[in-house]
Amino acid sequence: MEKIAAFEKVSFAQFEEAWKKNFPETEDVKAVYDAIKMPKRATTGSAGYDFFAPADIKIEKGKSVLIPTGIRSKICDGWVLKIYPRSGLGFKHRVQLDNTVGIIDADYYNSSNEGHIMIKLSCDAHDVGHTVELLGGDGFAQGIFLQFGITFDDNTDGVRDGGFGSTTKK
Repeated sequence: MEKIAAFEKVSFAQFEEAWKKNFPETEDVKAVYDAIKMPKRATTGSAGYDFFAPADIKIEKGKSVLIPTGIRSKICDGWVLKIYPRSGLGFKHRVQLDNTVGIIDADYYNSSNEGHIMIKLSCDAHDVGHTVELLGGDGFAQGIFLQFGITFDDNTDGVRDGGFGSTTKK
């Protein structure tokens, strides 16, 4: 297998800013940061790299939670990291990504937010009052690296800075 990427932690300052914005009740953000597990494959035959919850997180039915992973990925040109929810969460609890599939482009690594991968999940369970509880260290999403191509007449020269929708902001 060709090796085309590497996972790294974002800086503590970047993580702290994102985490406090989404989980302001957290008292010890440094402990959450220190506990971050790097994404990894569960078996040699796995295509997906599991992303792990940095801390305990609850997702209530009908609500969304933006999870700062504390992770970024340095990806070779011509490759993309696609993020999906773990299939068990979708099957058992109807947990899904709010953007359906996360696309992490190689140039996202150089963004001013350090290429911090954020994963927004929602729960659309059938039963009333359903809450999904992720424990710190639980796998909740998976990332798969895929190669992609471009058209012969492509002449794009734009530069990215940011995540969600950043390439269409003018």
